[in-house]
Amino acid sequence: MPLTFHPKPGMVLICDFNTGFKAPEMIKRRPVVVISPRPRRSNQLCTIVPLSTTAPKPVEPFHHRMDPRSLPGKLARRETWAKCDMLATVSLERLDRVMVGKESGGKRIYVAEQILAEDLEAIRRGVMIALGIEAP
Repeated sequence: MPLTFHPKPGMVLICDFNTGFKAPEMIKRRPVVVISPRPRRSNQLCTIVPLSTTAPKPVEPFHHRMDPRSLPGKLARRETWAKCDMLATVSLERLDRVMVGKESGGKRIYVAEQILAEDLEAIRRGVMIALGIEAP
């Protein structure tokens, strides 16, 4: 189900990359971090950085290993990397909250939580390096 609100910078969400992308672009559902601020006017787009549990080889200055305390639910259990060189601007239609479990009656529990300020700062720095705007 698509978001019904505009996400804030630093929110961890799930993005469905299954439609309209081609390998080696991101092509499946995966967690992402929102890095763009809410626009002044109504806008159905936001800029995100994808997360991956596959460690980059080699690790570059535009990769950032996430602090597990930044990640909701099961995402915190595995080493997770922000792939700051793979940023994308996507429709809110592609985004949803992260499912973290189920209530006793079977109803799913979803969250849209903020990452630690240090992780968001490192991701923004990684994006600048990936774009060639800042030296490593």
